[in-house]
Amino acid sequence: MKSQLLIAASHSGAGKTTVTLGLLRALRRKGYSIQSFKCGPDFIDPIHHKTAAGRDSINLDRYMMSDTHIRHLYDHYAADADVCITEGVMGLFDGAVKSMGSSADLAKRLGLPVILILNAKAMAYTVAPVLYGLKKFDPDLHIAGVIFNFVETASHYRLLQEACEDVRVPALGYLPANKKLKIPSRHLGLDTGDADAAIEAAADHLQRHLDLDHLLAATQVDNEPATRQMTADQAAMETGHPVIPGRRIVLVARDAAFHFLYPENIRRLQQWGDIHYFSPLESTQLPLAADLLYLPGGYPELYLPRLAGNVPLLDQLRTYAAAGGRIIAECGGMMYLGRSIADETGNAYPMAGILDIATGMQRKKLSLGYRTVLLPGGTAKGHEFHYSQFEGQGNDALIPREAYNAAGHRVDVPFFHTPSLMASYMHLYWGEEMGFMENWLNGKI
Repeated sequence: MKSQLLIAASHSGAGKTTVTLGLLRALRRKGYSIQSFKCGPDFIDPIHHKTAAGRDSINLDRYMMSDTHIRHLYDHYAADADVCITEGVMGLFDGAVKSMGSSADLAKRLGLPVILILNAKAMAYTVAPVLYGLKKFDPDLHIAGVIFNFVETASHYRLLQEACEDVRVPALGYLPANKKLKIPSRHLGLDTGDADAAIEAAADHLQRHLDLDHLLAATQVDNEPATRQMTADQAAMETGHPVIPGRRIVLVARDAAFHFLYPENIRRLQQWGDIHYFSPLESTQLPLAADLLYLPGGYPELYLPRLAGNVPLLDQLRTYAAAGGRIIAECGGMMYLGRSIADETGNAYPMAGILDIATGMQRKKLSLGYRTVLLPGGTAKGHEFHYSQFEGQGNDALIPREAYNAAGHRVDVPFFHTPSLMASYMHLYWGEEMGFMENWLNGKI
């Protein structure tokens, strides 16, 4: 038996990320080994999870992953942890299509108790029908309790407790508002000292106001049968991905500008070659002769002068590409491969010029959603989340590919593809099914 829970809310903005981070850090302080997970494809929350808990947070996503893969990932990473905490996404039942892939959907499939975070700032007994609806909408979902956020007085909390008693949802405590808990902006606060200070403040806040031992006792789950059903061979196949040295060299960009990486993608690439990292911000040359170059997403638009000023590395990238070197580039990585990136004022900075496109931040428009691209030998799944826009056709040799959203509708997503280049706004996931990637790496597509 170990404590396992999914933290969810009725809507975004209720405080589930702050509670998750505070709980991860508070339990780590107490000496627990904590494994965190994130429902959905988001990169930002797992980065903060790692800062709070001290170990990689793993995405669990029902669009990009099969249920078997999700189960294997969860069991594998949970095996040596004392407590497992999964952060939900959006509202409790908000999924890609209706509730598919929602926090509730994932909690049911993994057998996780749900702890609701409810913003009760301007509510009293009305929380009763809200909780009743969330509880009764899906009887197979186990709501283990609710934490009320933005509650300033014990008398207010007593009214909320009475509502909970009437609908038989355990009240697990309340949290007053605290300005110190604001995590820095999604652009500027990634894994920084400011974020860590906010996480420390969140942990202090939770320890001051909540009974963490009671919370852990309310979320005890016995998942040993599921764990025993996964053989050692299955675990190695799904998550171990041992490195076999002496084969190929994979160079991965990783720094403040490029860091949107799924751990399972990297572990899959380890089956093909040995991983080495470099920094487009700091490295003036590639560390090794590469068989594959991976430029993940991130925030290159925040570091345009430094990226444009690193001329020796840009020259080396152009030489590598001209010689037929393989490159995977996602979102910010694709932008970096273009002719230029313009900031919000329209000031354009020269980039690698490997792709005949120019991207800019001056006409921001949100593009968001799951995507599937059809490729010879397999489908590539991932998600799109960006505000930049691009112009240009890429290169004459690029082959257009069909892309579809979660509802199966055709969408206009650039997916630049040649025998040596795969670049798109999509953040791809190949941690489970690497068929399309293996075909491309082996020169079959």
